[in-house]
Amino acid sequence: MNRLLPAFSLRRPHAAALALMLALALPMSVMADAGHDHGGTSPAAAAANGPQRLPDGSVFLPKPSQRQLAVRTVVTAVAALPRSTELDGRVVSDPQSGGKVQALVAGRIVPGPRGLPEPGQAVRKGEVLAWVQPAAAPLERAAQAAQLAELRAAGALAEKRLARLRELADTVPRKEIEALESEVAAARDRAAAIGTGLSGRDALVAPASGVIASSSVVAGQVVDARELVFEIVDPSRLRIEALAYDPALIADIGGASLAVGGAQVPLQFVGAARALRDQALPLAFRAQGNALSALAVGQPVRVQVHSRSTHEGIAVPRAALMRNAANETIVWVKTAPEQFAPRTVTTAPLDGVRVALTSGVKPGERVVTDGATLLNQIR
Repeated sequence: MNRLLPAFSLRRPHAAALALMLALALPMSVMADAGHDHGGTSPAAAAANGPQRLPDGSVFLPKPSQRQLAVRTVVTAVAALPRSTELDGRVVSDPQSGGKVQALVAGRIVPGPRGLPEPGQAVRKGEVLAWVQPAAAPLERAAQAAQLAELRAAGALAEKRLARLRELADTVPRKEIEALESEVAAARDRAAAIGTGLSGRDALVAPASGVIASSSVVAGQVVDARELVFEIVDPSRLRIEALAYDPALIADIGGASLAVGGAQVPLQFVGAARALRDQALPLAFRAQGNALSALAVGQPVRVQVHSRSTHEGIAVPRAALMRNAANETIVWVKTAPEQFAPRTVTTAPLDGVRVALTSGVKPGERVVTDGATLLNQIR
């Protein structure tokens, strides 16, 4: 037994060294083996902290992402809102300003003193925009030229007779001289009228001050009589014409509004026609100042006509309305500092910029107004 002690004492240092080498080699093999990377916990943690749609349909959106998407909310409140009806309308020109320039005779277009006016160019009332060179058949022009030559010859002969009678004024009665003077003047006037008809031009004059809304001719173009050549409008005096299919709506109009460039423009009711157009009654509205100057004549618009009666609802911007996968109208409500939930709502028209929520949202909740489109796309 004493002989085995030295051998055991010699092997024990080797066993301790082997155990130390195995302990050091095990973590190194796990970290250094790039071919067997099973994925760490950092990507899962990053995904869990990013924007994502949760199983219940709500959206988790961290604060940095909210600032990046410019998410803004508004606190809802119930108020008495006017009942509104949305009507189809279009922009028309005020009949007291602007007008149409039409050709009175058929002929060829000749540019005016400043050339042919272009769309958007400002013009003044009474300004000559262009001329129309009358078009006549060759035989007709030849007949007029022959008649002009006869009148000029007759006038020249009458002038010579008048000169001789004036030399014999002492022996010739005064009434004969006056009759011959009238004959000479009439011959001159007739010759001048026919000459003007042969070489004259019909002036196209601006009926009002404004801007050229449309121009349908070029230099040298042949136009017919009563053909529209130019249209002039005053951008500061445009009107809105809407079609109402319910005659009872006219007696209950308390106001109207229109959305122009994201802003609400109040409209004043002018009156309603008493003749149907497309089975509807045309309603005329106007705005104060230059509120409609950004619109074009003939542009289709949506007019919100307000009645005198009211109903309870929550007013939110139209941009807050979204559609879900079932094509239902929804809004996003902020339920927690970093969580948003969709709510199915029913709406009613209000003023073109805002809508009235009649169900689906409670007072005091925060509805997303800005960034709702990007929030609705998070999956």
